[in-house]
Amino acid sequence: MQQTPDELRHIEALLDFYAGSGVDCFLGDEPADWFELTRQQAEQRHKAHPPASQPVSRLQAGTPMPQAGVLAGGYQAPPSGAPMAGGQGTASGQSAVLPDREVIAAARDMASSAASLDELRACLEAFEGCNLKLTAKKLVFADGNPSAKLMFVGEAPGRDEDLQGKPFVGRSGQLLDRMLEAIGLDRSAAYIANVVPWRPPGNRTPTPQETEICKPFIKRQVELVNPDVLVFLGAASAKTLLGVQDGIRKMRGRWMTYPVGGRDVAAIATYHPAYLLRSPLEKRLSWRDFLAIRQKLQTGAER
Repeated sequence: MQQTPDELRHIEALLDFYAGSGVDCFLGDEPADWFELTRQQAEQRHKAHPPASQPVSRLQAGTPMPQAGVLAGGYQAPPSGAPMAGGQGTASGQSAVLPDREVIAAARDMASSAASLDELRACLEAFEGCNLKLTAKKLVFADGNPSAKLMFVGEAPGRDEDLQGKPFVGRSGQLLDRMLEAIGLDRSAAYIANVVPWRPPGNRTPTPQETEICKPFIKRQVELVNPDVLVFLGAASAKTLLGVQDGIRKMRGRWMTYPVGGRDVAAIATYHPAYLLRSPLEKRLSWRDFLAIRQKLQTGAER
């Protein structure tokens, strides 16, 4: 039976949805009870690695975090196979963790211990406190020039970024490249990162808990890059790092400051390239923002 044009468009939209959600294989002929499979896997992990007698999430306030095994920058990581803070995760079969205050504190201590971007990346690769790591294919740390005076910060990686392990490499990243080219720059003149370095399933918005857990790492990343101009791609990254509550329409195009290493860095928010793909008429406003960014770089703050 031949489908109508409307039916074909619905099928195409459904396939796009599946692709964006990470579905990259055919379904089986028989239904699978994923709840039962998950329960069986949890029982197997429980038998292989019984939970500690006193999980970190139930310790009294002020109790020091367990420490064992030193990683780059002095971070104290649990030994291989040991439960992680706030949950039952292990290095060889990690399960979800409870995003409690102890996990956030561990992320803060871990990020502050990194003395270089390489150490910070190693810390993130070893960090087991964010559940997004369970579903993501790769860590999406950064791209571009770490010595650049210009730094972009987005919210979270998408499907293409998850596959390649680099931020802004899909359609929105290609648009960002063209926007940089329009002001005479390319990725060698910028450093690009995200607040959340792992792709949320189905490209959903990161939860406040996930953002809070990842926040110390992006703050430390900005400190280590120490740019002259910091650009927030979308309102989410600006709200996370600046603590503002304004929407992107009210915030964009307005110069603000972000404290880095004892000095105030010029900061500006502009539309996320993904939004511009959906709303091309707004590109004229982003063009104004990028012209202002170019002018700020030319006349900008001394390092």
